[in-house]
Amino acid sequence: MYTLAEVIQRKRIGLLATGAVAVLLTLAILLPENAHALPLFARQTGQNCVACHAGGQFPELTPYGRIFKMTGYTIGNRVAVPVSAMAVAGYAKVRDTSKSDDPQADFQKNATPLLSSGSIFAGGKITDNIGAFAQWTYDNYANQDVGGHFRGHASADNMELRFADRYIDANRDLIYGVSVNNNPSLSDPWNTAAAWMQYVPAPSPTSSQFVDANAPFPGFGSGGNLAGLSAYFFLNQSIYAELGTYRTADRALSFMSAGISDQDKTRLQGNNNPYWRLAFSHEWGAHNVMIGTSGMVAHVFDNGTNTSDSNNLGRFRNNGVDAQYQYLLDPHSVTAQLAYMRQVQNHSANTIAGAASPYFLSDGVTPVAAANASDTVNVLRMKLSYIYQAKYGGSMSFFNSTGTANTLNQTSGFDSNGQITSTDPLGTGITSTRVNGTLTGSTAARGMTYEAFWMPLQYVRVGAQFTAYNKYNGARDNYDGFGRNARDNNSLLLYVWGAY
Repeated sequence: MYTLAEVIQRKRIGLLATGAVAVLLTLAILLPENAHALPLFARQTGQNCVACHAGGQFPELTPYGRIFKMTGYTIGNRVAVPVSAMAVAGYAKVRDTSKSDDPQADFQKNATPLLSSGSIFAGGKITDNIGAFAQWTYDNYANQDVGGHFRGHASADNMELRFADRYIDANRDLIYGVSVNNNPSLSDPWNTAAAWMQYVPAPSPTSSQFVDANAPFPGFGSGGNLAGLSAYFFLNQSIYAELGTYRTADRALSFMSAGISDQDKTRLQGNNNPYWRLAFSHEWGAHNVMIGTSGMVAHVFDNGTNTSDSNNLGRFRNNGVDAQYQYLLDPHSVTAQLAYMRQVQNHSANTIAGAASPYFLSDGVTPVAAANASDTVNVLRMKLSYIYQAKYGGSMSFFNSTGTANTLNQTSGFDSNGQITSTDPLGTGITSTRVNGTLTGSTAARGMTYEAFWMPLQYVRVGAQFTAYNKYNGARDNYDGFGRNARDNNSLLLYVWGAY
C-alpha cells in the first residue's frame, strides 16, 4: 500500500506526463506547418525536412541528407543560434505482469504516461569545411534511490566533429573528410548502421524493457561514449569507404563521455581498436539502393575493473552486412532495410576464473557445464516502412538473435534440492531470477514490431508500436524457469516525439 504522500506524488507525476503529451499535441495542431525535423539544420539549409529525411521520418536520411552529413553539415549559411531541443513522452504496457515477485520493480511505471527524456542539440556549419553535431540528453528516470524515487540525469549522447571537402570535375565527384566522434558508425550516412537503425528513444523504467528499442539490434560490442577518429570518402555518389580507430574518451576527449560515471564508462586498451565500413550505393530516378559491410575489433576492459591488470581485458570482434532500398516520389516514401551482425566476444581471464555456476541439472546433483571462454551472437534486423504525404506512416520489423548458450549468462536454474526458487526457502544459497532470468544460459530472442505513426507537423511524430515475441532468453515457453513465456513480454508503446 502507498502512503497518502506517495499517492499524491504518483498522481502529480502522472498529471505532469499527461500534460506534457497534451502540450505537444497542442503544438502539433496550432503551430505553422513550414517547420522542420531538426530546426538547427533546417534554418541553416532553408530546406523542409523531407529534403533530408525520408518522408519526413527523422532521423532516416534521403540521398540529399546523406550528402549534407558527409560534407560535414556545412551546406547553407551559418546560423546565429545553432541549437535545437527534442522531447519524448510515452506510455508503455507489458502484456503480463503477474509472474513476478515484485511487479513494482520488474515493471516500473507500467501503463503510466511519462515525460521520459529530452535532448539539446548544437552544431551545424562552423566554417566552409568544418561542422558539428552534438547531442546532450536528459533522462528523467535514469536512477532510483533506496526509497524507490526516480532521479533524472544528463550525459553526453551522440557527438561528432567533421572536416570535409568536395572535389568535382568532368570525370569524378569526390567527397572526403575526417570525423571525430564518440560512437562507432555514428558517422555512417545510412540508417542500417548500428548507431542509427534503432530510432524511437525508449523510456528507462522497466515497463519499457521489452519495447522495440530494447529488442535485439545489430551493434558493436564496444558500445558508445568512446573517442574515435576516422577518415572517409564517397566517390561518384557510389562507393563509400571509412576507416578509423577508437580509444577511451578521457583527458582532452573526456567531454565525449561527460556525465557517465567512472563505473559505467567503457575503457578500451590503447588506440588499436579499428573500425571499418565499405558500401556501394546507386540511384536511378526515384530509387536508391545500398549494400555494404562494416566491422570492428575492440579490446575492452570489464566495467569498473583495474585497467592495469590485463586479466580484466576482453575482446569483441564484429562483422556485419547491411542493405537499404528507398523509393522517394511525392506523396510516397518506401524504405526497406536489412542488417546482420555477427559478434564474437572473448571474455576476460578474470571473468572466466570467477564464473563457476551455482546451478545444477534437474537432478539437483550434477553441476551445469563450465562457462565458455567466448560467446557468439548473431543478430538480424529487417524493416519495411511506408509514409504517405510525409504525414501518415507505418512499418514492420523482424528481429532474430541467435548464438551460443553459456552458463556464464545463466541467471535461473535448479538448486541442490532440484528446485527453482527466487526466495531460497530451504537455505541452499541459490536463487533464480524471474522475468529477466535465463534458464538455458541463452540470450536468443525473436519477434516482430508493428508501428503506425502520424506526423501532424514535420517536427512532431505521434506513434504506436506493438512488439511481439515468440522467443526470449533462448526459449518460447518457461524461459526463466518460473513459467514466464516469451509472449508474456509483448509490449505496447505509445509515444509523442517532438523537436523544435
